[in-house]
Amino acid sequence: MSLKRSDVENIAHLARLAVNTSELDSVAGDLSTILHLVEQMNAVDTTGVIPMAHPLHMAQRLRPDVVNETDEREHFQSIAPATEMGLYLVPRVVE
Repeated sequence: MSLKRSDVENIAHLARLAVNTSELDSVAGDLSTILHLVEQMNAVDTTGVIPMAHPLHMAQRLRPDVVNETDEREHFQSIAPATEMGLYLVPRVVE
């Protein structure tokens, strides 16, 4: 797909991009090249290809799902100015 100068002007207007008139031909060429690459990628038959989450075939290093912090809720609520039923009470800000 080849874009014309008027196409680039319209796209730039819709995208609210400021493109100098001296750059319109260059931008049209660049966008046409990108669209040509997308057409080539769409032409490839990908039936039977399993989608990948990452371009490299490698295992994710995952840390073990274990608790590594102690529950200090009671301690933190004991030093708080006001709590009720496990919640922190704060002064009203919006009236």
